[in-house]
Amino acid sequence: MHFKLLDQSALIMIIGSFGASAVLIYGAIRSPLAQPRNLIGGHMLSAVIGVAAYQFLGNIPWLAAALAVSIAIAVMHLTKTLHPPGGATALIAVIGGDSVHNLGYLYALVPAGLGAFVMLIIALLVNNLASNRRYPEFWI
Repeated sequence: MHFKLLDQSALIMIIGSFGASAVLIYGAIRSPLAQPRNLIGGHMLSAVIGVAAYQFLGNIPWLAAALAVSIAIAVMHLTKTLHPPGGATALIAVIGGDSVHNLGYLYALVPAGLGAFVMLIIALLVNNLASNRRYPEFWI
């Protein structure tokens, strides 16, 4: 008998860059890079940039990937939303395959934005259970 752990609809909520986000928001909660503004803004802005790079330069994947990540880093710096996993979110928009490419700019909302928001809600609950932990350090 074969069991599926996750069906296709559940997989769309998970992207690889969330693993690195989890390290920051659960393990390095005082880091400026782990704060809500950075988590949400970093993923969503990077997702939009990654999709745009793919749509304009998808026929040259190495260039689209390089520009997606580098522009995402620059925009995150400019907007004070630097979140290193955001670079991977931009890259996934370029190299993620048809299931990601077919989402277009919706990729910035689901999975990037909504997934980051769900992680944030869980981080708020888990990180504030113990009296010696406080998350976030700042919101804006």
